Amino acid sequence: MTYFSDKNGKLNTVPAKMALTEFMELIETHHPFAQLLGLRVLDINHGHARVSLQPGNSHQRLGGIVAGPMLMGLADFAAYAALVGATGNAEAVTASLTINFLRKSPPGEIVAEATVLKVGRLSAVDVSLMSAKTGDILAHSVSTWSLPKA
Repeated sequence: MTYFSDKNGKLNTVPAKMALTEFMELIETHHPFAQLLGLRVLDINHGHARVSLQPGNSHQRLGGIVAGPMLMGLADFAAYAALVGATGNAEAVTASLTINFLRKSPPGEIVAEATVLKVGRLSAVDVSLMSAKTGDILAHSVSTWSLPKA
C-alpha cells in the first residue's frame, strides 16, 4: 500500500485500486503507445500518479523544445494512471482535455503530477507538467473522463 500527501499536506491513506505492477502489466498488454512515446510510470496511488516523459530527439520541434503533442500525450496518460489508481477501471476514456502551455519545455525529462479531482461517470483530473531538472511548471492540464460501468 502506497500513501501520498495531497496538495494541502493531508496524508491519503486509501490504497490504490490498481498497484503499480498491475498497472505496468496493463500498459504492456493494452497500451503499447506508452513505450513508443518514452513514458515511464514513476508512481501510482489512489487518485494520484507521477509519470515522466524520457528525453528523446524525436520529441523535439524546431528550436529544440519538447513538442506540444508530446506534452499533451504525457498529460493524458498521467491522468489515466491517476484515475485507474482511484477506480481500478481500465476502461476509462478521455472525454475532454484542455492544456495551457506556460513556458517552453527545454529538452530533458518532463514529469507529470496527476491528481483526480472528482470520480463519477464523468470524472475530472488535474495535471501539472514540470521540468525534472528545474522543477518549473511547463504546462497545466485539466481533463474529464468517461467511466463505463464496471
